[in-house]
Amino acid sequence: MQVQLGTDNHIEGTAKLADYVQALVQDTLERFQRRITSVHVHLSDENSGHKSGSNDKRCAMEARISGRQPLTVTATASTVDQSLDGAIAKLEKALATHFDRLDQAKGRPSFAGEEAL
Repeated sequence: MQVQLGTDNHIEGTAKLADYVQALVQDTLERFQRRITSVHVHLSDENSGHKSGSNDKRCAMEARISGRQPLTVTATASTVDQSLDGAIAKLEKALATHFDRLDQAKGRPSFAGEEAL
């Protein structure tokens, strides 16, 4: 699974931040690793550095799934770390729900194919 990090002009995309994001995504989404081709992470400052305020750091994550439409989540928080934590938790839950639905649908007969008792 490839992890890509992007930032706006107001958040410095350092090597330390990139390594942290890589480790966070790999560790959290490890169980989905063979089903996800890549995860794109974008960090931004909603107030664009002109003013401060709570919940102004935004993290958007997009998981690209083999043969499916990508799943996208966003989270806002006071700090970059908090927004990353919120987004990865949402993405993990969304992927679990998505793959559970896919796996259940493959193992069940359709209603049209079931016989009445």
